[in-house]
Amino acid sequence: MKHIFTKHFLRHWVSVPFIWFMILPVIVLHIGIEIYQQICFRLYGLELVKINNYISVDRNRLSYLSLLDIVNCGYCTYVNGVFAYASEIGHKTEYYWCAIKHANQPTNPAFAYQAKYADYGDKDSFEQIRSNRGKK
Repeated sequence: MKHIFTKHFLRHWVSVPFIWFMILPVIVLHIGIEIYQQICFRLYGLELVKINNYISVDRNRLSYLSLLDIVNCGYCTYVNGVFAYASEIGHKTEYYWCAIKHANQPTNPAFAYQAKYADYGDKDSFEQIRSNRGKK
């Protein structure tokens, strides 16, 4: 328990309720995005995104982690996994409905998934993508 009483003690414990309260909206997001995917992706003929590709529970096997560390690692693994999972479902939905790059394409690496999208103003590429949508 020596590591708990560091100079960061107070700010860590003050932040705990805010961090852990987020589990509720994340669970709601997880349930909602799963229902959405199960219904809509089947209707669109899209391949389902598998949650186990986004959540990997393995840190609990590390012998040097305390129980608190294991719980915190599990929390972060779940929450970040759900965010990545929801993001992938969003990307696949956007590609299905509107696979066109923005005129001023953001340089943020988060938009790298749009590399396969039609260039802004390229009607032929867009029509080609649209004609193949929903084909696994």
